Amino acid sequence: MYQALYRKYRPRAFSDVTGQEHITTTLRRQIASGRLSHAYLFVGTRGTGKTTCAKILSRAVNCLNPRDGDPCNECASCVGIETGGILDVLELDAASNNGVSDVRALRDEAVYTPASVNKRVYIIDEVHMLSTPAFNALLKILEEPPEHLLFILATTELHKVPKTILSRCQRFLFKRIPPAAIVGRLRAVAGGEGLDLSDEAAEKLAALADGSMRDAVSLLDQCAVDTTVDLERVLDTIGLTGSSEVAAIASMAADGDTSGTLAAFDKLYADGRDMTSLLGELASLMRDALVYRLAPDSPLLSGAFDGAALKALSAKLAPERVFSWLDIIRETLNSLSRGGIVRLSVEMCLIRLCSEQLSDDTASLLARIAKLENQGPRQIRNENVEIKNVVSEAKMPTAKGFGDIDEDGEVTASEPHGSGDEAVGGATEPEPDEGTDTYGDAIEDEASGYDKPDYEDEPDESMESDNDSEGGPDFWTGILRILESDPALYAVVKDYSQVSAEMRGDILLLQAKDMFSGDLLGTDEHKKTIADAAYTALGRVVAVRVEVAGSDEDENQIRFSGFGGAS
Repeated sequence: MYQALYRKYRPRAFSDVTGQEHITTTLRRQIASGRLSHAYLFVGTRGTGKTTCAKILSRAVNCLNPRDGDPCNECASCVGIETGGILDVLELDAASNNGVSDVRALRDEAVYTPASVNKRVYIIDEVHMLSTPAFNALLKILEEPPEHLLFILATTELHKVPKTILSRCQRFLFKRIPPAAIVGRLRAVAGGEGLDLSDEAAEKLAALADGSMRDAVSLLDQCAVDTTVDLERVLDTIGLTGSSEVAAIASMAADGDTSGTLAAFDKLYADGRDMTSLLGELASLMRDALVYRLAPDSPLLSGAFDGAALKALSAKLAPERVFSWLDIIRETLNSLSRGGIVRLSVEMCLIRLCSEQLSDDTASLLARIAKLENQGPRQIRNENVEIKNVVSEAKMPTAKGFGDIDEDGEVTASEPHGSGDEAVGGATEPEPDEGTDTYGDAIEDEASGYDKPDYEDEPDESMESDNDSEGGPDFWTGILRILESDPALYAVVKDYSQVSAEMRGDILLLQAKDMFSGDLLGTDEHKKTIADAAYTALGRVVAVRVEVAGSDEDENQIRFSGFGGAS
């Protein structure tokens, strides 16, 4: 009958246990000196050797011919315990025997002396699964144990074990097994099975095991369908994506190549690759790229990705964008764990990675701001100037008081366009309030002098509108249209419930609802951008002032001192 490799090659002595020398050395010395505790607690992640060491310890304390703390595995006691023929050594699963009645039955049996060995040993696996009454029942016998009794408790979740139990046990912490140690063990197992295991395949299996020797050997068992186990066989059998393919997808996404990224994903999906593993490997790549950027010589690099790929990727992605990518990947993994549509979820994830403009989280916003800052003088400045010139030319009126210029340069009178209620360009003007200069009057002033009015000397307050829309006052809506060309700033000011606007004479007052928005708007650069947009929209120079709702005047003055003005 075939036996799984992790069972066939389970260590039978402390000297065979890999990666836990700090524990096996201590236990061997205690056994050799006879200074044994009545209760041990083995703590660690899965597959690190907790149950294996418990079984070895149960044989070692009852071995008739111990060898430097190790069991001989040949005497009647060792053979009987290993085959299950000696009933004085019991292994219990706390997950299925977690009731108080189960522990009471164990406690009642424990007082009897063993029939054929020195110690009655109880191995309780996953002890954290016991109920509170069961822990209370176990506590009594741990407080006053018989001399012949030995408890070995094992758990992966130490925080769930009551402190009253912890204080009565010797605790041993099992570490994750290093990849190098796992690779060595895999080669030994492959040699015993006559397998040709390549170095790349062994390293990949060790990385996938995440410190668990049992997982690594089980994966090798799964891939050993032939005498040769190489990296390609591992990837095909487990359904993984190669590191080069993951790096290629990340590189295309960093370049904004949405088409290429989706095409590469479609090929992997058609090949049956595991999408959860793909996202996990992409997250690992982001982690390595960030570590490489901040500490290139760090030994913390996983080694799964090529150094050249990490160098190229870290140069393309700022740390802020890496954090944004990790947030997007985490959200997608959470969605898949809740039963989301796999292909759709991963495709939307990759599209968001390609374009940071599609993400409105804080990390993406900071990444876009950092990108703009790294570009030096922003192109938006030139765009604003072009818009300003176009609007200025469009506002040059040919209404009453103006005429056409003939070939001799003479100005001839002409009829105003439209009816008397229509302004230049056919737009209908609202009925002016009494005592207020209207836009029509401003046009007449322009016509009489044929000069552009000096807005700086005498601002035209008629541009201020009391008509509000859902997006705020009408004047603010016009400013927002211009600010759309600055995505980072527009993302903050577009929501009128978060940033409100008010004209107070020549001052444009922006009131932010939170300190984050206030700090962002309060920079000299952003106030200058808003002032330029206001000049383009309103046709006059205004100063920009920023306040935070709920803050007193002194605090706002200190935090946002100064005004931003148009150039």
